[in-house]
Amino acid sequence: MADIYTLIKEDHDHHRKLLDRIEDTTGASEDRKAAWDDFYHDVKSHAAAEEETFYSKLISKTWGQDAARHSVHEHQQLDDLMEELNDMDMSQGAWLTKFKTLRHDYEHHIEEEEDEVFTRAREVISESEIKGYGERFTARKAEERKLIDEKREDSLED
Repeated sequence: MADIYTLIKEDHDHHRKLLDRIEDTTGASEDRKAAWDDFYHDVKSHAAAEEETFYSKLISKTWGQDAARHSVHEHQQLDDLMEELNDMDMSQGAWLTKFKTLRHDYEHHIEEEEDEVFTRAREVISESEIKGYGERFTARKAEERKLIDEKREDSLED
């Protein structure tokens, strides 16, 4: 299994492709809906798993406390934007405008994470300390995705 840094980066790369796909579509097309659904659910489960594995480890280090708090705060802001987008009509121009804000903010977040946070984390967290966190991240992400899917099914039944 890959290490946690590689797994997080792979998710980010997948999210970048979905952002491109969403932006390359128009209106409320089936392709846009499918790409948005994939992006929304994967980012939500990714963020929860990242916070509970990587950031929980990072916060145990003096330097990591501020970085972890900052990233978790950004996760909340991004989550709020995604929820706003869910409540908007995808065929309206306002949706695309809000989406572009989300894209900008998300790309800033993941670039900062990959460039600054990962670099510093590798300096303050030894490989032996973080060994196994890739498996924990993957397992937690799967658990979170299941919870998100169950919540969605419950809301569709109402």
